[in-house]
Amino acid sequence: MKINVLLALIIILSFLVAIVLHEWAHAAVANWLGDSTPRREGRQSLRLRAHIEPLGLIMCLFLAFQPIVALPMGLGWGAAVKPDPWKLRNGPNRGVLMVAVAGPLMNLALGILSALIVRVLTSSPVSLYMYNPVTIRVLQLFVVFAIVNFSLVLLNILPLYPLDGYQVLYTLLPSKQAVKFARWAAPYGPVIILVIFLVLPFIGRLLGIGDFFLFNLAFYVWWGAAAVIAMLTGIPVQILLGMYTF
Repeated sequence: MKINVLLALIIILSFLVAIVLHEWAHAAVANWLGDSTPRREGRQSLRLRAHIEPLGLIMCLFLAFQPIVALPMGLGWGAAVKPDPWKLRNGPNRGVLMVAVAGPLMNLALGILSALIVRVLTSSPVSLYMYNPVTIRVLQLFVVFAIVNFSLVLLNILPLYPLDGYQVLYTLLPSKQAVKFARWAAPYGPVIILVIFLVLPFIGRLLGIGDFFLFNLAFYVWWGAAAVIAMLTGIPVQILLGMYTF
């Protein structure tokens, strides 16, 4: 598959902005709830360096430049924000839960805002976005940014460390079950995520069975994100795909 370098760069840029705001939201909510630990550690910051996690960034780079699914993707994760549960004023479980959902909620808000901007841009006369090279790229940027943010929301549903779904499930489980869950989920979470989104698609393609759903989970995440944008903008997913891959 030919690599679309410009699209890959837009995806990576969108991911970096989205993940910085995602992690900033975690730290900001922790600080608001009374735990200044993330702020003291420099996590309540918009500096890129404060929030990058190497494996999460590598996954994004690989999927953006060397797509092993149907199209380039922008999936990955940032360095986990770790609040002190006992300093959160509304209790350790409820407090950690609120901190955990803050990141996905930030991505959800960014995705909705971007989708609404796409709706405004596409409601303009056709010539404004079909034949103007600058406007075409602006439209593509907002489409990609919206899909990346909604994709991060869907990705973080998975209960695997360091994704937010892990922390949510951990706080909801009874104490004994939570400890057992953490013992296997925390150490191997990043490896499992890489296997799901990088290794399995490669094996599926190698064996010629890449159409099997288990080998295309990244694509389904993308399609789910695009479907949400389609509902918000009234633009069919196939047309969004064209805007995404200009």
